[in-house]
Amino acid sequence: MAMLPNVPHPGALVSKKKKAFIGLPAPLGYVAGVGRGATGFTTRSDIGPARDPSDVPDDRHLPPKKFKKPNSSGKFEEEEEEEEDLNESNYDEFAGYGGSLFSKDPYDKDDEEADAIYESVDKRMDEKRKDYRENKLRKELEKYRQERPKIQQQFSDLKRELAVLSEEEWMKIPEVGDSRNKKLRNPRAEKFTPLPDSVLAHKASLAGPDNISIDPNTGMVTPMSSGIATGLTTPGDLDLRKIGQARNTLMDIRLNQVSDSVTGQTVVDPKGYLTDLQSMIPTHGSDINDIKKARLLLKSVRETNPNHPPAWIASARLEEVTGKLQTARSLILQGCEMCPKSEDVWLEAARLQPPDLARALITKAVRQLPQSVRIWIKAADLEVELKAKKKVFRKGLEHIPGSVRLWKAAVELEEPEDAKILLSRAVECCPTSVDLWLALARLENYENARKVLNKARENIPTDRQIWITAAKLEEAYGKEVAAEAIIGKALRSLAANGVEINREHWMNDAIDTEKSGSIKTCRAIIKSIAHIGVEDEDKKHTWMEDAENFANQENHGTRETLEKLLAEAVKTCPRAEILWLMLAKSKWLAKDIEGARQTLSDAFKANPNSEEIWLAAVKLESELSEYSGARKLLTKARASAPSARVFMKSAKLEWALGQNEDALKLLNEGVKDYPTYPKLWMMIGQIAQSESKFDDARLAYQQGIKFNPTSIPLWLLLSRLEESCGTLVKARSVMEKARLKNPKNDQLWLEAIRIEVRGSPSGKDVAMVMMAKALQECPNSGILWAEAIFMENRPQRRSRSYDALKRCEHDPHVLLAATKLLWVERKLPKTREWFHQTIKVDPDFGDAWGYFYKFELMHGTEAQQQEVKNKCVDTEPRHGENWCKISKDIKNWKLKTDEILALLAHNLPIPT
Repeated sequence: MAMLPNVPHPGALVSKKKKAFIGLPAPLGYVAGVGRGATGFTTRSDIGPARDPSDVPDDRHLPPKKFKKPNSSGKFEEEEEEEEDLNESNYDEFAGYGGSLFSKDPYDKDDEEADAIYESVDKRMDEKRKDYRENKLRKELEKYRQERPKIQQQFSDLKRELAVLSEEEWMKIPEVGDSRNKKLRNPRAEKFTPLPDSVLAHKASLAGPDNISIDPNTGMVTPMSSGIATGLTTPGDLDLRKIGQARNTLMDIRLNQVSDSVTGQTVVDPKGYLTDLQSMIPTHGSDINDIKKARLLLKSVRETNPNHPPAWIASARLEEVTGKLQTARSLILQGCEMCPKSEDVWLEAARLQPPDLARALITKAVRQLPQSVRIWIKAADLEVELKAKKKVFRKGLEHIPGSVRLWKAAVELEEPEDAKILLSRAVECCPTSVDLWLALARLENYENARKVLNKARENIPTDRQIWITAAKLEEAYGKEVAAEAIIGKALRSLAANGVEINREHWMNDAIDTEKSGSIKTCRAIIKSIAHIGVEDEDKKHTWMEDAENFANQENHGTRETLEKLLAEAVKTCPRAEILWLMLAKSKWLAKDIEGARQTLSDAFKANPNSEEIWLAAVKLESELSEYSGARKLLTKARASAPSARVFMKSAKLEWALGQNEDALKLLNEGVKDYPTYPKLWMMIGQIAQSESKFDDARLAYQQGIKFNPTSIPLWLLLSRLEESCGTLVKARSVMEKARLKNPKNDQLWLEAIRIEVRGSPSGKDVAMVMMAKALQECPNSGILWAEAIFMENRPQRRSRSYDALKRCEHDPHVLLAATKLLWVERKLPKTREWFHQTIKVDPDFGDAWGYFYKFELMHGTEAQQQEVKNKCVDTEPRHGENWCKISKDIKNWKLKTDEILALLAHNLPIPT
């Protein structure tokens, strides 16, 4: 029997075949044995984390897929699929990253036409759906609003019911109280735990106060020569006292600089100002993170470019500001080594070093930069003795003989004879310097001065000052004809040398010449240049205008000549109201009452409808206590020349005389015709308030604000009324509304701040926050800065006043606040000097006059008191918060300027 081959059993073949699902993950939702009735459960690991359908799938960063590819021998090998290049350089706006399926095909005209067709079809389809889409969106929004209405809509029916409330019911609504947070509504008493003396002593020993002091000139921290304390005073107390003294000295220096700049010229060094300013900032006052970033940045700049001088200077100043003076010195010395040819680095190093070391440092700088004028001047400044200064300048001139600045500085230190010798050499080295030639001519006698000026003209033929000086020289020695001839020759010579004859410049030279006493030379200049640059038809007009301008700069004559001139003027120009008023005022000041009345009577005939003339006549009668005549004049004025101001003056007269009903009648009549004149509404409210009719006053102010929403006094009066009635919340609300209507208004911010200060014991903290916001919105407001100074505690007032003076250098409110600060510190001579500066900046500021007079009453002599009073009367100030409180009080309507000044000085508090 033949043997059968070993054929495997069919079942065995099936069992040995690998199943397709072996090793593969189960499908989603698969439960084993579910067909046999088994029950399964699902865990978080089965379904994975919760995911939104719009989330990006996790397989975006899977490793590249592998696929099998036959090699040359026919076997399959696994190869990785190339990862898509997502570099920006591989991005195409049309095809995306790496191109698209058709990226290899060119984009031809047919493709462009097809895209345009598809785009037009899309636009057309979008326009068809637009109406449907908008209607659907509107319906959905309406449905949403019905389901979820706004809070305002929910209470709209209740708000409509408020329209039927009467004024009395409205006022009976209780206040909600303070709407601020709970901590401010219920402030807790602050607890202060005094620090033990042992802690202070320990901190003082760690800080090393025995070796620290403050340089009063720069405010820098420098080593002390000796820190020995005696008696009961500890070293820490000694240094703290010296620190305070140094800060006061530095503040005085800064205030003096500002006082010098009041006249229009500043003595502040613009380059070093910022550094000097920051020297007062305490170490802990800056953000440490910002300082670290700045230090790191500057270090990077130094390492990147070590030969860059500004990097070293900025680094040194940063360390100086943070109080690390020794580090600043070390850095700037490194800068001197790295940038030996930079004069700025050397000068900064000299500034940071003590005087002895600075002199040695400047000596090195001179060796490196012998041609630097600034370094030679710095070297001379560092010397104490005059002889040493002269020596430095002469050495500098040996190296830089052509420096006009060095010659001038050297000449200023010499006596006249030595100065003459120096100037003789200076004009040889600097023959084109006009100032040196003129200085030499002033020191010479007549003959030599003529020779010097002739040489100057030869060397500088294009300068007019030399010619004018020569003419003034001839006039001074009695040769007036020669002076006129020199001016004419000067114009011809300058024109021949191509110099343009500027008529305005010569006019200004004529003014300066007249002030110096050279009248003939001035006349020669005007005569020679009056026709230059003026057309024949314009000569009369131009010359009259020049004459008027010059006349405004002169004050000559007497009252009689003035009245004579004004009498001729009103005859020639009878319609000029100002001339009539000037003539009437002159007669009134001369006590010529009948003459003033006659002048105003003549003025009525020429100007029957002039408001100014009517009111001037009323004022004259009121001053003479002729009230019936004043009433008649006002009645005629309301009939012939009615205006809001006439109604206001009429009501004010009745109010002053105690006829409140008549005054209110006139005011109510006036507001009907002139509702946009806020003073009428203010007077109605003030009269009602004086009679304790607060509801009427409130109504008047509110109606006035409706017609005059930009009238700040109306808002202030309404707020103060609410505050006086005890409704502090309403006062705050009024101020908030006022600021919304009138943004960036410093008066409204100031009143809101004062409301908080007066409102509660904890109101000062809220006021400080509001002050910060106010200064952000009105950074140049003098009244806010002045208030901010005295809101601070005493130790911080000086630094605050320093900031205020920096921001508002010429504001009278800030100057007055700084003056009061000096007064508090008992620096009486300095206080008096600053009072003079304050009234010089703004003579119309009545508060400054009041404080000045009070100061003299307390610390001055009778002569000084009388001087202040006389100047105030001559100036006749009209503005100032405290001044207006007295001058505009109806009880004081007849007070003179000196009486208002005395009353104001009596009521003003002494600064504390």
